[in-house]
Amino acid sequence: MVAAGILTSRLAGLVRTTIFSYYFGLRSDAADAFNAAVRIPNLLQNLFGEGALSGSFIPVYAGLRAQGRDTEASQVARTIFALLMLVMAVLVLAGVLATPLLLNLIAPGFAGVRRELAVRLVRILFPAAGLLVAAAWCLGVLNSHHKFLLSYASGAAWNAGMIGALVLFGPGSPLEHLAVMLAWGSVVGAALQFAVQAPTAFRLSSGGTGLALTEPVRRAVRDFFPVLTSRGAVQISAYIDTLIASWLPVGAVTGLQNASLLYTLPVSLFGISVSAAELPALSGVAARAETDALRTRMDAALQRLTFFTVPSAVAFALLGDVIAGALLQHGRFRPQDSLIVWGILAGSAIGLVAATQSRLYSVAHYAIGDTRSPLRFALIRLAFVTLLGWYCALRAPGLLGIAAIWGAAGLTASAGVSGWIEFLLLRRSFNARVGHTGVPAAYTLKLWSGAIVAAVPAYLVKMQIPVTQPLARGAAVLPLYGGAFLLLAVLLHIPIAGLRRRR
Repeated sequence: MVAAGILTSRLAGLVRTTIFSYYFGLRSDAADAFNAAVRIPNLLQNLFGEGALSGSFIPVYAGLRAQGRDTEASQVARTIFALLMLVMAVLVLAGVLATPLLLNLIAPGFAGVRRELAVRLVRILFPAAGLLVAAAWCLGVLNSHHKFLLSYASGAAWNAGMIGALVLFGPGSPLEHLAVMLAWGSVVGAALQFAVQAPTAFRLSSGGTGLALTEPVRRAVRDFFPVLTSRGAVQISAYIDTLIASWLPVGAVTGLQNASLLYTLPVSLFGISVSAAELPALSGVAARAETDALRTRMDAALQRLTFFTVPSAVAFALLGDVIAGALLQHGRFRPQDSLIVWGILAGSAIGLVAATQSRLYSVAHYAIGDTRSPLRFALIRLAFVTLLGWYCALRAPGLLGIAAIWGAAGLTASAGVSGWIEFLLLRRSFNARVGHTGVPAAYTLKLWSGAIVAAVPAYLVKMQIPVTQPLARGAAVLPLYGGAFLLLAVLLHIPIAGLRRRR
């Protein structure tokens, strides 16, 4: 249900990005300005919403429900919502007033038209962040009640607001005006995303006795700040990418955003879906101190993640130009732009498996009440992202004698290496607490072998179709790769999705 909801939302996001690429292309000031601007208010959503809120609120709320304390759980939910909205109101107002200063921190390389437009867009987009955080609270309540489809499919409403703006104002509009209309579409979409979830979320969390700073509320608030900092370190790494990319040629920021949408598709479908579904269950198991069940759930979830993310990583590395071309190469988006997005995707592929498994190990730490270990490891990852990203993006292209815009690929490659460091630290920490968990080496080897072998015929077919026919390339190459991988999975006796048939 989580994957189905996320798929609905992500498909709407792909439609939005395809239309965006048609009108804005890759190398335009308006495209870079919008993609940098949307990151700033989205930081509030990612930090206070799906990141810190899920990691601190859901374990407390789901734990109370697992112990049969439903009335107390409802009181916690309503109190957390009130506190969250108070904080967001202050932060949104401060963000609107301090936009020029924030832009200096996020995109210091912007100047002239790009900077002026970005400032205007950020001020429009900030209120949307507050609405998206309110929607994230709804998601936490719905997930705890196992209402996964509604909570994750609601993201399609946010995309629908922007798609509507592009369709209505795209034809004939100057790009700067279209970017402004798109920002207002984002605000409308955020309101829709909250509106479709709110009635069910408030009904499920009814029954409390008013607002009160009870011990469970205080525990959720105490856990909130370590999780906030931990998730903040993860989010800040993306902002460091934008900061460094602002010094690269025009198109680097938009290229990162386009590649991020494609890269986060498997991360969301598999990493977030498995982690989101497991967090309430793991919290309930941990509340009952069932260690063996905890390990069993982790092993099954890790195998499920690996089955899907390994072939996704191989596809990004070897067939990324086909994926980018089929989805984005229309209108002002040219074949050369698809190659740039491919390079950025190939860099992202390095850390795809680590990123999805790290997310699962992080929520497993939250489920057992450890919010500080993920924080420490996220800060270590952030340090590596900053140092490696600066070198790989700004220095390596000159040393290698390649165009500066390829520094964007260096950013994602450095993030991938840093992601593996964080994953290894998280796994070691969790295993020290509950015992050994992980994916068997033989299983992983079979997956990598099958994915690479399946990519060979797909790559050969790709070379026979001109880059000027992106849809034909995608239709011929991607189903061939997916079908070949599934066939090899059967021949190699790899359990589909990491699950053995029940007897």
